[in-house]
Amino acid sequence: MSALSEAAVLDALRVVKDPDLHKDIVTLGFVKNLRLRGGEVAFTIELTTPACPVKDLLRDQAHAVVAALPGVSRVDIEMTAAVRATSPVGGRVPIEGVKNIIAVGAGKGGVGKTTMAVNLAAALARRGSRVGILDGDIYGPNVPIMLGLRTQLQTDGQKILPAEGHGIQAVSVGFLTDDDAPIIWRGPMLHQTIQQFFREVRWDNLDYLIVDMPPGTGDVALSLSQSVAVAGAVLVTTPQTVSVADTRRAVHMYRKLNIPTLGLIENMSHFVCAGCGREADVFGKGGGEALAHELSVPFLGHVPLQERVRSAGDAGHPVVLADPDSAPAVAIMAAAERVAQQVSIASFASRAIPMTEVR
Repeated sequence: MSALSEAAVLDALRVVKDPDLHKDIVTLGFVKNLRLRGGEVAFTIELTTPACPVKDLLRDQAHAVVAALPGVSRVDIEMTAAVRATSPVGGRVPIEGVKNIIAVGAGKGGVGKTTMAVNLAAALARRGSRVGILDGDIYGPNVPIMLGLRTQLQTDGQKILPAEGHGIQAVSVGFLTDDDAPIIWRGPMLHQTIQQFFREVRWDNLDYLIVDMPPGTGDVALSLSQSVAVAGAVLVTTPQTVSVADTRRAVHMYRKLNIPTLGLIENMSHFVCAGCGREADVFGKGGGEALAHELSVPFLGHVPLQERVRSAGDAGHPVVLADPDSAPAVAIMAAAERVAQQVSIASFASRAIPMTEVR
């Protein structure tokens, strides 16, 4: 019997393919630190995001193919992740300390956009990513409330230091004004504030910066598209016909701004009565999913309407952290994984596949 070799292990691992990137994990450079000692094999699989939805599948497949090799008595696999940064295009300058910017928007107000933005950030952080949130909804800065933060932003003498709650770095104009003070600004002031939040904040090694966009199609989206490299946009809608119509316009706006749509979330998709268990389609049924299919963009999932989502947000504890086993939290966690998945796909599509690296 021939001795077990690194080449034999790598050849076996070439049958394990990432279902989204459509390449095997050896070609993708995911296999690291391969060690052999007698019949014991150990290596690391370094994925593109800690929130990878196929993490367990890839680990199990890799374990099976290596364990089946002659002479193998034990297989140890460490799963890690290194998030790739979005490649800047068209002269857009990367933000220092930020790998990927994800805009969370909506065609109209009242669809739970900020709730989804905060919970997506919390979900990605819970999966092990370094996450920040920029409250770009200048006229309705509710991110501090939903993260349970009551503070004033500080500086280190050069840049603004973000506040932090639940492991999420955050900046908001809500930290700079009184709670009851109205914000009456014209477009140029909006642009200046957004630029300051991007360029003059000491973002600390973020994998993902979530930007809670104002509803509709306005100045902030234009400012975002012209100045920074955006990985893509997540659009939030309800199933309601008027919400779907406005979301369609928002998708087309982001396309005109050359910002890819990472997917659509259908929020408040249905209501389940706590007493009788009866399901009611309060805002209609399936409008968001149908729109995603119509526009050929990923559908990220249905999030049901439950009182717990509202109460957790009001208390400053996102529902994915406060009640992780609830139906809305499970749906949002799955949506966050799909968002991270889409960012990884976009990142690899924008650059050449790396050469195999085993160390």
